[in-house]
Amino acid sequence: MGWVESLQKAIDYMEDHLLDDMDMKQIAKEANSSVFYFQRTFALLTDVSVGEYLRRRRLTLAAQELSKSQCKIIDLAYKYGYETPEAFSRAFRRQHGVKPSEVRKNHGELNAYNRLVIQVTLKGGDPMKYKIVERESFQVVGVKREFSLAGGENLKGIPLFWNDVHTDGTNDLLLSLDNGRMYGICVDKSTDQKMDYWIAVEYGGVAPEGLSAFAMPSSKWSVFEVHGAMPDAIQKAWKQIMSEWFPSGHYQHGGTPEMEVYSDGDPSSPDYYSEIWIPVK
Repeated sequence: MGWVESLQKAIDYMEDHLLDDMDMKQIAKEANSSVFYFQRTFALLTDVSVGEYLRRRRLTLAAQELSKSQCKIIDLAYKYGYETPEAFSRAFRRQHGVKPSEVRKNHGELNAYNRLVIQVTLKGGDPMKYKIVERESFQVVGVKREFSLAGGENLKGIPLFWNDVHTDGTNDLLLSLDNGRMYGICVDKSTDQKMDYWIAVEYGGVAPEGLSAFAMPSSKWSVFEVHGAMPDAIQKAWKQIMSEWFPSGHYQHGGTPEMEVYSDGDPSSPDYYSEIWIPVK
């Protein structure tokens, strides 16, 4: 089964169980993926987290039911996964801009989020430059933080992590070890929807004080060139890889850590060069 079909299978599973207390591991299993890679890919392709998609879809269905029936608001709250009517009303108003009671009186407009259908659009005007590289295991040293995948917390926390590294002097220490190439490494912990994110450099010696060492496993990599200012250029490249390259190619994700490689230079420059390294098989 191809990646697009697997992803659609997971979406169909979510839609069939919207009123259930779903387990993220089971959702990812429908896509033949780990929790980490499924949530990451879903967010890259849709610009929302899995949790946010489920919330929007449930509140869309709740609004439709509210406007077409005489069901009690308290019953709707429990039906769509809220512990109290007050929590349901707050979430409902954030999405739709009106209170549930106002919908019952046919006041205000509703925001509907429709069921997702994954489609692949073939594009030829924006080529991707990549190469396949095989590397034996190598060591990096740096700093790491653990992030939750729930609600896209990792997407919010990682940029703040980079800011801290630049302000506390760690960035300068790392650059002194590896001539200007820094790695951002995503490591799937496969437990409790969590991941480790490393900011590191390649270094074969004993980790200096304040830094930790991590062994990157032997992998076959697809290495993509990225040209342009951060963060827009690398975010665009990730989306293109997931929406165009993987669906139209013969490779699958290798399951080992991914890397973003940042070169020395001005990250805000339109000519800035970086790379995305994705393990493949």
